[in-house]
Amino acid sequence: MVPVPAPLSLRLGREGMSALDEIARRRGVTRSEAARQAIAETAERDRRRSGLAAEAARLAADPAYTSEAREVVDLMEELRGPR
Repeated sequence: MVPVPAPLSLRLGREGMSALDEIARRRGVTRSEAARQAIAETAERDRRRSGLAAEAARLAADPAYTSEAREVVDLMEELRGPR
């Protein structure tokens, strides 16, 4: 059996509580469920962003990729024609 995590208590302030109420109302869930969903969604978004940043850094450090990207930019400029 998986142990249940200890409850969490936090102060949201007026803006935070208003935002939480709005999320809960729109989704038709309790405040607790809205908070759980928002935390999980934020964590997933942060994971994706850090993955994208790592991928961009890897590509920027790859001379073959940057060379090809420059070629594509040059081609697009040529295809665009005069300004």
